[in-house]
Amino acid sequence: MPDYAIDPPAQAFVPVAGGGAFPVRRVFCVGRNYAEHAREMGSDPDREPPFFFMKPADALLLGGAELPYPPMTKDLHHEMELVVAIGRGGADIAEAEALDHVWGYAAGLDMTRRDLQGQAKKEGKPWDMGKGFDHSAPIGDMVPASRIGHPSRGTIELGVNGTVRQTSDLSKMIWNVPETIAYLSRLVRLAPGDLIFTGTPEGVAAVGRGDTLEGRIDGVGTVKTTVV
Repeated sequence: MPDYAIDPPAQAFVPVAGGGAFPVRRVFCVGRNYAEHAREMGSDPDREPPFFFMKPADALLLGGAELPYPPMTKDLHHEMELVVAIGRGGADIAEAEALDHVWGYAAGLDMTRRDLQGQAKKEGKPWDMGKGFDHSAPIGDMVPASRIGHPSRGTIELGVNGTVRQTSDLSKMIWNVPETIAYLSRLVRLAPGDLIFTGTPEGVAAVGRGDTLEGRIDGVGTVKTTVV
């Protein structure tokens, strides 16, 4: 055991439905993976392969905890997403074998400081501070694929204060889960504990203090938080 100079940071994790915890290593996110969302963000969904950005593992917000409104923004947006948990790592994973690497799934939110992201885009700078801030990844309980299988269709929906803001179907992903895993594994060697947020459908919009966000994915689960 190394003689650490400071106390090691706590292990990030996601609770597993029914008991236990899934340890988290890295959090990858797919950008613009639903055609209508790509269009509402001013992009052509037919022209680009998948691209990825990351959030820190400790940005995960668990158990329906409250979300502090982040500093340095006046335009905090919700993005409802299916989250994939990698249980077996590998590089250059074949698409036909990709689902064998999945441990489970969860419902999650990719919260975004849209004004910071937009300014970074204009200036050709990284998005990190628009996407990877504290508490920027609320997530529901993880559900093992051994229990629910591998969802490829079903409603993905988010309500704010009881009014539906985002609603679509998982089948409308531009790059489905096996394709996403295969592509990402050509860029980096995936490892057990990696999470992949798979993109959001159309309907993203701003939220403010006091707003309650409740998302659900058929057959997977729910995610909830209140902005404070």
